[in-house]
Amino acid sequence: MGFVHRCQSTLVVAEHNNEVLTPITLNAITAASKLGGEVSCLVAGTNCAKVAEEISKVQGINKVLVAQHDSYKGGLPEELTPLILATQKQFSFTHICAGASAFGKNLLPRVAAKLDVSPISDIIEIKSPDTFVRTIYAGNALSTVKCNESVKVFTVRGTSFEAAATDGGSATSETVDASSSVGVSEWLEQNLTKSDRPELTSAKVVVSGGRGLKSGDNFKLLYDLADKLNAAVGASRAAVDAGYVPNDMQVGQTGKIVAPELYIAVGISGAIQHLAGMKDSKTIVAINKDPEAPIFKWLTMAWWRIFSRPSQR
Repeated sequence: MGFVHRCQSTLVVAEHNNEVLTPITLNAITAASKLGGEVSCLVAGTNCAKVAEEISKVQGINKVLVAQHDSYKGGLPEELTPLILATQKQFSFTHICAGASAFGKNLLPRVAAKLDVSPISDIIEIKSPDTFVRTIYAGNALSTVKCNESVKVFTVRGTSFEAAATDGGSATSETVDASSSVGVSEWLEQNLTKSDRPELTSAKVVVSGGRGLKSGDNFKLLYDLADKLNAAVGASRAAVDAGYVPNDMQVGQTGKIVAPELYIAVGISGAIQHLAGMKDSKTIVAINKDPEAPIFKWLTMAWWRIFSRPSQR
C-alpha cells in the first residue's frame, strides 16, 4: 500500500478569473490531498500570475503549473482540453480533478473522452485512490464506484470537503508550454451582474424563495432579509421556471449545491430535487403556509406562514 501511495500524482485544474481563485478549487485540493502522493495545480489563463502566486501558498500543493495564452481567456473547454492532455502526457498524472462547478462539469468530461476513460462526477468521499463515493437518485442513495481506468478523472462536490488552507504552503512553480489555439470557439465577452452579496455556493447563510412567493417582485423581501444577514439569495427550480429569478440562482439537483451554516427556505415545498441541493445545510429554517410541505421533514425550525416583512421578524 505504501508503494501505491508513492505512485499517486494528481492534477487539480484551477478555476479562476485571472485575478481571484474560485473557492471550490480549494475544496478540490483537499480532496486531491486525500489520494496521497504529489498534488500539482494547473493555472491556465491570461495574465494569471497573481492567481498562480495565490495557489503556491495553499497547503497541500507541491507544484503549480502555469500556462498563459490569449486563447485561455474565459476558460473555454475546447482550448483547455489540449493543454490538459499535453500536461498529463508530460507528467503522467494518475488522477485529474476539478470542482463540480459549471466549469469543471463542462471541462473534465471532455478531457476524459479524449483520454478514453470514464469520468466520475460530483464525488462526496474518497475511500482509496481508486474508490469514490457519489450520490444517486437525487441524493437518496450513495454509490461507491471502483475505478480501474489508467487515469482517474473526477469532479468534486465542494460542500463535501473542507477548503484547503490558503497560507502555509510553499509550492514550486513551473511554466508549461501553452498549446496553440484550436480555433473551434472564441471568447468574446462576459456580462456579469454585480452583487455585494456572497457567492451562492460559498455563503454561510442562504435565503431561498420558491413558487409560493407568487412573483418576482416579492423576491425583494428576500433581498432585504439577505442584506441584513449578509446572505446569498437562491431559488427553487419552480421559481426559476416561473421566471421570477434568473437560473443562476437555482438551488437543487440541476442547480447549485449549497451547505451553509443557515438555510432559510421561503415558500418552498421541498421537492426531492431541491432537497438534493441543500439538505446538508447545518441549520434549515422554512417559512411556509402549508404544514404538509415535504421540506418540514428536514427542518430545524419552521414558521407556518409567510410574513409580509420577514426581515422585521
